[in-house]
Amino acid sequence: MIKLLLLLFKGAKLGKVALSAGTMLLSVAAYSLVFGWRYAVGFVLLIFFHEMGHYLAARQRGLNVGAPAFIPFVGAWIQLKDLPHDAETEAYVGIAGPIAGTVASLACYVGGRYIGSDLLVALSYSGFMINLFNLIPVSPLDGGRITAVISPRVWLFGAPLLVGLFILHPSPLFLVIALLAWPQLRAAFTGSYKQDNPAYYDVPVQSRVIYGVYYLGLVAFLGAMSYSLHEGLARTYGH
Repeated sequence: MIKLLLLLFKGAKLGKVALSAGTMLLSVAAYSLVFGWRYAVGFVLLIFFHEMGHYLAARQRGLNVGAPAFIPFVGAWIQLKDLPHDAETEAYVGIAGPIAGTVASLACYVGGRYIGSDLLVALSYSGFMINLFNLIPVSPLDGGRITAVISPRVWLFGAPLLVGLFILHPSPLFLVIALLAWPQLRAAFTGSYKQDNPAYYDVPVQSRVIYGVYYLGLVAFLGAMSYSLHEGLARTYGH
């Protein structure tokens, strides 16, 4: 944690770090009103680790990136001041967040089982679910950024998933995502992305296969953990 914070201070101006810390505290305060402060702190830290995965990956690829900013009940994001040069770089930065978030969630799960903490187990479930949701193959979600290296047409499979989730759990957040995703979905449907920037998607087949395997493996793991924990929590609390 200390090393991550030092990197954050080194790579961003103090004012932006203060903004990041301030929005984190605001999110903790907001979540505390609903879930209690202990869960709120853990939940925001899980989001922080997810965003730091993106941040460090972007820095590793030489991209200028801002500190994470948080919005209560929406999530967080990092501002890429330099856009990725190709789809492989975008996928690299995109998948780093869910990987970091999954590792943090797994640490909560192992720690929760080891010390018998229901709080840590509940946090791990939330973390697995958030990262799984982010892997829906629709841009601007991480899944859309990752699968673009395979083909933007994969986004067309993500659209029905987003619609299905909205039907099951109506939320303004899904409408916002759909609005942001619409231009990319239209480009994927018409194939116009090929004309707009063909070199951007000119990625070796080997890279497409590697990211495809990583993506599917991460989805399978997160899906299995989310399902297992959901069933376990349901039996424990009778839901």
